[in-house]
Amino acid sequence: MLSGKGKYASSTENRRFVWTEIVWPLILEINDVSFTLKQYQKKRDEICEKMNVTVTVTSRGLVSLMQKEILLKEETIYSIHFRLIPYMRLKANCDYATAIHEVKIK
Repeated sequence: MLSGKGKYASSTENRRFVWTEIVWPLILEINDVSFTLKQYQKKRDEICEKMNVTVTVTSRGLVSLMQKEILLKEETIYSIHFRLIPYMRLKANCDYATAIHEVKIK
């Protein structure tokens, strides 16, 4: 680990970045609970260029969001966890901490 961060800190950072900068803004932009891989890639490319971040970081973050069940994937469609839908309908800011908290409540 050259960055000095542990594996889990990097995973959380990647997840948080992808959620905050790419996924949630995309959800609000398209006003839908799901998005296609192409829509994600377009938004990701814009953000990567603007913020000088590699696609690798965002790929890891996206996979990590699926592992945490914040995002669900079916073929080329990604959708947010059902507990996050009210935030989308209200066009509310749903930061990563809120998203993970909502998904973890059983």
